[in-house]
Amino acid sequence: MSLLDVRDLAVSYDGRRAVDGVSFAIEPGEVVAVVGESGSGKSTTAHAIIGLLPGNASVDAGRILFGEVDLAGWSEHRLRSVRGTQIGLVPQDPANSLDPVKTIGAQIGEVLRIHRYGDRRTIRRQVLDLLARVGLPDPDTRARQYPHELSGGMRQRVLIAIAIALRPRLIIADEPTSALDVTVQRRILDLIDDLRSEYGTAVLLVTHDLGVAAGRSDRLVVMKDGRVVEQGPTASVLAAPEADYTKRLLNDAPALSARQFLDPVESEPAIVVRDLVKEFRVGRRPFRAVDGICFEVARGTTHALVGESGSGKTTTARMVARFATPTSGTVSIAGAPEGRRFCRHVQLVYQNPYGSLDPRQPIEEIVEEPLRNFKLGDRTARRARVADLLEHVALPKDVLARRPRELSGGQRQRVAIARALAADPEVIVLDEAVSALDVTVQAQILDLLEQLQRDLGLTYLFISHDLAVVRQISHTVSVMSKGRIVETGTTRQVFAEPRHDYTRELLAAIPERVR
Repeated sequence: MSLLDVRDLAVSYDGRRAVDGVSFAIEPGEVVAVVGESGSGKSTTAHAIIGLLPGNASVDAGRILFGEVDLAGWSEHRLRSVRGTQIGLVPQDPANSLDPVKTIGAQIGEVLRIHRYGDRRTIRRQVLDLLARVGLPDPDTRARQYPHELSGGMRQRVLIAIAIALRPRLIIADEPTSALDVTVQRRILDLIDDLRSEYGTAVLLVTHDLGVAAGRSDRLVVMKDGRVVEQGPTASVLAAPEADYTKRLLNDAPALSARQFLDPVESEPAIVVRDLVKEFRVGRRPFRAVDGICFEVARGTTHALVGESGSGKTTTARMVARFATPTSGTVSIAGAPEGRRFCRHVQLVYQNPYGSLDPRQPIEEIVEEPLRNFKLGDRTARRARVADLLEHVALPKDVLARRPRELSGGQRQRVAIARALAADPEVIVLDEAVSALDVTVQAQILDLLEQLQRDLGLTYLFISHDLAVVRQISHTVSVMSKGRIVETGTTRQVFAEPRHDYTRELLAAIPERVR
């Protein structure tokens, strides 16, 4: 008998069908990965299993057999007896999934108190044991801290501690590493694997990242538009996918692609960074976020700065775009004028397409704004330029009157790129510009950037923690760690013959096929 057997599940939001006839099973101790783009229904399916759908959702049909019990018909009160004890949940966003006003120890202990696992002293001891079990150093200190005092990886470990506190038979991990750096991602996935081996726990891994699913699951369930389009053993699906959609996902996944390295172009430098330093005051002592870095970017090429959070790459990007002033050192942009006109020459595209666009403005005004600011053309000319820009980034004209909330993440990022192109810049700084996107949308944006570079001769400074993406788009790479560049070279050199241990660690954190 399967541990979990989902049969013909159908879920609707306000009467609109979001999951339609989904069926799959999970055996004890098995990892099943449900993959697909945003809107495919994978998270809705996972939340329906544990009874955590929002109020406007309804389970319309199907069975959710956990052992011999059908959870589909259970009340909220009955489901509480299963959550935590039998089925644990590791949610997606570690920043928003913990209570900011409760200590870490109190939040882990709450699960044990609710289910009456011992007195106060026993629960305290179990909390410390759980923190140690998920690899957090100095558990006593961590238990007294609040979520904002921990890194994203540490917060995710706390969520895993909560999920395993009562040793459930099934853990639902809903995009558990999507917000984490690649090396932290690997450590979290290793931890889940270790706990599965130790406790015999089964895992339902919900992810849009086929690279993660490929390396961590026994079986794959591929979803599109609320339906299962293909499922089977992971190795079999990856080796011989049957559905066209699965083939497209595999082709679009940077970690699984077999694209060739880009050849560097010999040309004069468009960006020259020399001995760049940035210090911030932390209490009475300065903190050096960027420590004497140097690099050049040839005109018409892409140079990537890679590293984990806190490595200094975003601070460097902001100094290149003059959103931050260096403590010392220089940034030279060939041909860039001084003063306010500098922004015409150098533009910045941010990481989050959901937060970088004014939600009150229609798309036409958002893209037109740089033209108004620099007094480029009259109203008719500006509107014609906006229409041309939307065509450049492959957006239909009907988005002109729409607002950001009406667009998908990929469409919003295309709008952000169109806005960056409006004033005809020569240099664009892309700060994690594809990290928040699904793999297929990510591939579309990367292809768009390559096409624009060929057509317009643009120079890119590409900031990323994901070497799989960097491999695909960049000509040259600088690897940053703790504010310093530890390795630099052509992308081919860095991937084929990494010299620094930190670079090797980054490369080891991505699936084998990309190396």
